[in-house]
Amino acid sequence: MKPLKSLIAAIAFLTRFPAGRLVACDAADVARSAGWFPLVGILLGALNCLAVAVLKDHLPAGIVAVLLVALDALMTGALHYDGLADSADGFGGGRTSDDVLRIMRDHAIGSYGGVALALVIGLKATAYSALLQGSARVAAFIFVPALGRWSILLLTATLPYARTSESVIGGMGKRSLVSGTIILVIALAVAASPRAWIAGGAVVAVTTAFGFFCRRRIGGITGDTLGANLQLCECAALLAFLWSGWPQ
Repeated sequence: MKPLKSLIAAIAFLTRFPAGRLVACDAADVARSAGWFPLVGILLGALNCLAVAVLKDHLPAGIVAVLLVALDALMTGALHYDGLADSADGFGGGRTSDDVLRIMRDHAIGSYGGVALALVIGLKATAYSALLQGSARVAAFIFVPALGRWSILLLTATLPYARTSESVIGGMGKRSLVSGTIILVIALAVAASPRAWIAGGAVVAVTTAFGFFCRRRIGGITGDTLGANLQLCECAALLAFLWSGWPQ
């Protein structure tokens, strides 16, 4: 698969950008494009920085922060927020692995999912508001979405797909993790931000813990749990940026 087509497939899969109109991509193309996921996160982060540059001198930090969360949901089709809600409902309401997987299939949002969404959105908006007033906001806004999408590769390279049906997840493996990690490490080296490296460590810790939890409860991962882990990792990365340099 040519690199440009592969990148376009990753953008089409993870965002609402109309990249899929440029080339035809199927599930196998998406699976092979997974190594680009951190770069797609960097592109989303750059869009965040552009939005901040336009808005920060005209609106209060709290309003800008809420708009950043809204922009994230808009540009990704709220894909990972949906995964968080479905995972929270499944793990919260299911007693057996079959129960958990069945509940995750239900697109209706229950009480666990609603609470999870409220907590994550509130935490993100509050963290963005605090970071807008600090010196590390550019690094945070770029690397938080990049690290979140890198966490997908950590799980798909180490855990099996939990359902018996076919999934694009099955085609993502260790090669994607290697290439995605190379992209991320190069970006971290160029940025030379110690706080971004600390955020990366927080993402590894959260992904490891959540991966063990998923393996124990449902025997592996699903698309919903990947989305949930991404949201948890983005929250952890934001907290790491704040913890490691507050109040700057």
